Amino acid sequence: MLSSELAELAGVTVRTLRHYHQIGLLPEPPRSAGGYRHYDVGHLVRLLRITRMTGLGVPLSVVPAVLDDPVSAEELLEELDRQAAADIERLTARRAGIAALRRSGAPPDLPPELSAWRSAPEADVPADMARYEHEQLILVGHLLAEDGPAGFAALFGEADDGMAASAPLTARFYALEPDTPDDEVASLIDELVAHFEPVVARLADLSPFDARASALVDELGEQTLRPVQHRVLRRVQQRLARRDGA
Repeated sequence: MLSSELAELAGVTVRTLRHYHQIGLLPEPPRSAGGYRHYDVGHLVRLLRITRMTGLGVPLSVVPAVLDDPVSAEELLEELDRQAAADIERLTARRAGIAALRRSGAPPDLPPELSAWRSAPEADVPADMARYEHEQLILVGHLLAEDGPAGFAALFGEADDGMAASAPLTARFYALEPDTPDDEVASLIDELVAHFEPVVARLADLSPFDARASALVDELGEQTLRPVQHRVLRRVQQRLARRDGA
């Protein structure tokens, strides 16, 4: 049979045949007087064995070693099974993440476990503050990666209770303007400190932010927030740090 016939029977392309010849995986028959290669059933059987193995995920570089070695083949199957199990676990986790994002309506760049801490769409958060919330969650989520969702639970409390409790304070913080009266700013700082003191206590067993992580969070606030909002955050952080002895 000609190369095109062999390729069709095996379900591969002629280009694949040529590649297998080049890497020595499939013996190359001599050309006839007319310049054509003629393959026999032996070539077809070997090609079918190769395609079966590659279909299982066996790398081409490994195929020659296991084609005729049952011991190597068994070891390889064990490794392929481990890889397949890991792939299934990874894809299952990915699907769960996608489902969580779809349920919450969160954008795909936000880890699913963080989506519950976004302000609800009906909260009517200003666009610039919504962007700050989003970017802050992404940044803090990365910096707390070692502690994962447990870190966020400790940092913010349970999503439903934590968001409900902080919503009035958050609204007042987002409403801060350059002309906000000083007494209102001072009152908000006091209430934010009181609100976050229990949070600081819950963080005692978690991996602390290092200086670089804290600087990154502060830089995000400086870039995104209004100056008065950034000053309020810094003042709250300073007071919490003094009370915590950090």
